Amino acid sequence: MRRAVLHSRYRLCHSPLASSSELHGGNRLAAARRLGCRPEQLLDASASLVPFGPPAGLRRRLARLLADGAALRDYPDRGYLDLRRSIATHHGLDVSAVLPGNGAAELFTWAARDAAAAGTSLLPTPGFADYRRALACWDGRWQPLPLPLDWSSPGPGPLPEPEGGLTVPPGPQVLWITNPHNPSGQLWSRQALEPLLQRFALVIVDEAFLPLVPGGEAQSLVPLLAAHPQLVVIRSLTKLLAIAGLRLGYALGDPARLARWSGWRDPWPVNGLAAAAGEALLGDRRWLRRVHDWVAREGPWLQARLAAIPGLDPRPTAVNYLLLRCRRDGQALELEPLRLVLEQRHRILLRDCRSFEGLDGTWLRLALQDRAGNRRLLAALGREWPGLRSGG
Repeated sequence: MRRAVLHSRYRLCHSPLASSSELHGGNRLAAARRLGCRPEQLLDASASLVPFGPPAGLRRRLARLLADGAALRDYPDRGYLDLRRSIATHHGLDVSAVLPGNGAAELFTWAARDAAAAGTSLLPTPGFADYRRALACWDGRWQPLPLPLDWSSPGPGPLPEPEGGLTVPPGPQVLWITNPHNPSGQLWSRQALEPLLQRFALVIVDEAFLPLVPGGEAQSLVPLLAAHPQLVVIRSLTKLLAIAGLRLGYALGDPARLARWSGWRDPWPVNGLAAAAGEALLGDRRWLRRVHDWVAREGPWLQARLAAIPGLDPRPTAVNYLLLRCRRDGQALELEPLRLVLEQRHRILLRDCRSFEGLDGTWLRLALQDRAGNRRLLAALGREWPGLRSGG
């Protein structure tokens, strides 16, 4: 009976009705239907994916798999041993410390089940709404940990350090951290996070965007896993490889915990094509260099030109998205009209930030594009915001 109730909750919290009130980026097909255009006409700056992916090597591998047919015909290896070995080798871990998942979102659901059993979760705000969705599956309790939205530089710095305003209250037993933080793009330092591991029964660290950050691996908590069984690190390959349609992520943590998660979920959560893609592309150094060069080049270029537009206030970021607001006469202005006009007139999608706990319609999040896409965005802003110039 208990198992039936749990599975009923799981189905409910994953149903379209349960998520219909959440605003999320990346639904390009629905936006195209709404706007009466083709999906390829849209510049989707609402989803923070690498704009020049998926990698050519991945496309070739998928083509071979489709031609062979086995990846479609056969059930995937239920233990995903080859994929787990690839991930374990990449991180220098034992294969038992790896659990692949149907994107990071599926793994958040099982992390939330552990979190709900452990006690109250502390969720930094503003923050990613999917943690609340996952906790709601198991009636998990949570309370916000407000973070400052004013800082002067990206990377390890004012946000994660105590002097930057991070005060962890007593009481909660679970801490969820996104590194780099979503939606701000601020990178937490390992030095700042490590002391927190001793204060909680469970620490869930979402490093979905960390592989995109130049030099970001130096701040990963993966090297701390062996000494801290209460630590779980969750990663996604969706952003790095631009494979949101394949759905592939993985959790790293205590083998006993991950074995328990594996026993809870449905069989074969990762399809054969996704598993094969992960085996082939994980740790592709040429691809990583290309992504890091893009973030290091286009991020400062776009931010500088946005900052030059009178009234616009782009927040510093370490990754491939940034928060944007507009101030006039010291007041933050509602940006929903701007988001809508960019969508309707210019076919440019920006992320509505109202799904992030702690943010409202005076904020937008936009994802970094290639140079042509960034110029298209700046040109549209210059046309639609009175008195603005797009810059070179």
